[in-house]
Amino acid sequence: MVDLADLVTGGQIRRITRWGEPVMHAQTTPVSEFDDELHHFIQDMFATMTAAEGVGLAATQVGDNRSLFIFRCPDEDERIITGVMINPTLELPEGKDRTLVPEEEGCLSLPGAFVSLARPDRALCRGLDHNGNPVELVGTGLLARCLQHETDHLFGMVFGDRLSARSRKALYSDHKAKAYRYLEDWPVSAKQAFDPSREDAD
Repeated sequence: MVDLADLVTGGQIRRITRWGEPVMHAQTTPVSEFDDELHHFIQDMFATMTAAEGVGLAATQVGDNRSLFIFRCPDEDERIITGVMINPTLELPEGKDRTLVPEEEGCLSLPGAFVSLARPDRALCRGLDHNGNPVELVGTGLLARCLQHETDHLFGMVFGDRLSARSRKALYSDHKAKAYRYLEDWPVSAKQAFDPSREDAD
């Protein structure tokens, strides 16, 4: 058995896959081997997510088609929840229990760009942990959004697929204005300095 604490440090930073690359838009393959190779891969995912300053990362975002994602994300009480979710299923509230919250959302695979997207304020995610043990997590606040966003990735969906044509256009425009800051191998290469001649200051 491997402790999660041993996987959140020590990995190698990998290039983050971008929207449009085939692995980002295809269904993933269930994980069946919980071995050293998987654990080293998860270490690399944590190193990559940390370098990119993200709160979640799916395997497809580093070019791998396995059904897993990682997260280090605050819930509605600002508690930082860290974990690995493998072969996940997601349950969302329905009917009178369903409350949609519009919030700015972005994706490390379309770096720099954000646009508002309404999602349910709670999410129940079930799957396996890094050792293959069953795990269940109720997400609230940003963590609820993260669980939904990352699970979408494992089914070949990016959050742009959930946007109206108008919002999608605004998202791509935002990305285009900031793309110069993210080199092709980002975050292996660090985020480039802000250039006021190329975009407006935030």
